[in-house]
Amino acid sequence: MQNPLLQSFDTAPFSKIKNAHFKPAFEQAIATAKAEIDAITSNAQAPTFENTIEALEFTGQQLDRISSVFFNLNSAETNDEIQAIAQEVSPLLSEFSNDITLNEALFKRVKTVYENKNQLDLTPEQQTLLEKKYKSFARNGANLPEDKKQQLRDIDKQLAKLKLTFGENVLAETNKYTLHITDEKDLSGLPDHAIEAAEQTAEEMGKNGWIFTLQYPSYIPFMTYADNRELRKKLSLAFGAKSFQNDELDNQKNVLEIVKLRHQRAELLGYDTHAHFVLEERMAQSPQKVESFLEELLEKAKPAAKREFDELSAFARKIDEIETLQKWDSAYYTEKLKQERFDLDEEKLKPYFKLENVIDGAFTIAERLFQLKFTEVFDVDKYHEDVKTYRVSDTKGLDVALFYADFHPRPGKRNGAWMTSYKPQYVKEGKNERPHISIVCNFTKPSKTKPSLLIFNEVTTLFHEFGHALHGMLANTRYPSLSGTGVYWDFVELPSQVMENWCYEKEALELFAKHYETGETIPMELIEKIKASATFMEGMQTLRQLSFGLLDMAWHGGGSPHTNKSVKEIEQAVFEGTNFYPDVPENCMSTSFSHIFQGGYSSGYYSYKWAEVLDADAFAYFLEKGIFNIEVAAKFKEHVLSKGGTEHPMVLYKRFRGKEPNPEALLVRAGLVSKD
Repeated sequence: MQNPLLQSFDTAPFSKIKNAHFKPAFEQAIATAKAEIDAITSNAQAPTFENTIEALEFTGQQLDRISSVFFNLNSAETNDEIQAIAQEVSPLLSEFSNDITLNEALFKRVKTVYENKNQLDLTPEQQTLLEKKYKSFARNGANLPEDKKQQLRDIDKQLAKLKLTFGENVLAETNKYTLHITDEKDLSGLPDHAIEAAEQTAEEMGKNGWIFTLQYPSYIPFMTYADNRELRKKLSLAFGAKSFQNDELDNQKNVLEIVKLRHQRAELLGYDTHAHFVLEERMAQSPQKVESFLEELLEKAKPAAKREFDELSAFARKIDEIETLQKWDSAYYTEKLKQERFDLDEEKLKPYFKLENVIDGAFTIAERLFQLKFTEVFDVDKYHEDVKTYRVSDTKGLDVALFYADFHPRPGKRNGAWMTSYKPQYVKEGKNERPHISIVCNFTKPSKTKPSLLIFNEVTTLFHEFGHALHGMLANTRYPSLSGTGVYWDFVELPSQVMENWCYEKEALELFAKHYETGETIPMELIEKIKASATFMEGMQTLRQLSFGLLDMAWHGGGSPHTNKSVKEIEQAVFEGTNFYPDVPENCMSTSFSHIFQGGYSSGYYSYKWAEVLDADAFAYFLEKGIFNIEVAAKFKEHVLSKGGTEHPMVLYKRFRGKEPNPEALLVRAGLVSKD
């Protein structure tokens, strides 16, 4: 059987790949990578940067490509068979990773080069690579005695499987629940598009009436607009109870086990906690720094949040005699108050944000800032018909990147939005290999009568993921592991968050916010309302983000895990200081907190707020010089977007900005402190 994954390919050959190809491809690619490692360790010549560090950097490229294809499909187009394969191959990959970091002969060569680094004439990028390679061994058990190395291997295998199970349970819970409405009265308050989409979902499921799900494009409109409070409560409880129902999809044991194993792993490696281990390789550097950063923002945001909550409570009491505001009232009354205050209805905005126009807007802004051209192409293999593909080139027509975009929800796709890569950028044998970048979102699908129209939050989400994509596309480094988004985790959100700012600027909105039926550009009064409402309920929003960051740190930074407490008790203790809504006993956030228990954000959730400080400061520079200022954009491209992780992020940021970021910029933008 010819295995397409083991043939040489540039773009991923999705249409040729069958599920049966994956496991043999992984096994073969692991064997090939092991042989490449053996070639390094058996080299009779003395270790040098080239024959050890650089050689190691370019091992396992086939395995990396196969992994990127497989695990991206497991997130965006999965099924039971793919999930079963993931459970089989994850321990193999974990074991292979440990085979490298615990390989004494290999570490000895790396260590020799590292100890002689001062005698070597290395570029800053080579110095960073050497530092990173050495630390990848030292931080992952290379200095441990043999019995401890075996313990580490066992922990990593268990963690690999637990994280997968966690994610599978959340996806299954999301897909399992439906709210089936048969009485038209229960649709009161809902916009036409939400009703039409629910009718389409019911039709697809072979039922009459309307079906709402826990997928964001269905869930958010219902929670924001449905007048029926009991049904909002029902849907909210289902959303908050994901994997917290003491059944076969429950994640409570998985959470406690993941936290326990991470803690054991950190202690094995000589760190106080998992957070100490993780943060050593972050801008923040320590749990204490993260906690004081979060607490400082909390102190500044909490009074504003309390005022906003009291105002929202009074508003709900006045219009509907609601005595106690509950979580399922939050989006509903926030939207009503926003409409009253700014006369800004999301539904009036949506016609101006047709998905295709927003995509074109993002492309046009990237063209003006970074001189890029996006051309849709139809000759690239795709994993689903919804996926769009684009060739990205520069002003000279040279190839910059291949860009995949996948915008609509499906049963095999996890919730949320993310950027990923199918091929990194790097330079090998004089050739600059260009990256293949993808963004995956879950936006409302076109219906029989309307195109896909985005709420404003989805517009900013698209720009956010597109910012990550630009970081990947504009990479111009020598080594794949330092390319694109291969940066410190608390720096990775800067390019994505800074791009969101253009969504609020008249000069940018006029490029793409055009009515899908009439072609009319968004009226100035709506732009002014968007700007004015940008910081609406910002205190509450900030508190919410901070609570997630504090929960993450409670799980990973607080000494020995609290085995004597339940998941819910640990969570409640954190949320007590950040939540004004009454607790809902049936709900738990941690059991579906995929960012930290499945994704890579453990001990790193704070980085969203950290990067907001950077992004507010960076955009203040654009505002000062003009949001399409070519010089500022060129500096951002040269010192941030193209450099990846080749140098310390603060060094790169200061080269762009000329100084360290000022946290005041964030507080001013959020309306939490005044400008003077």
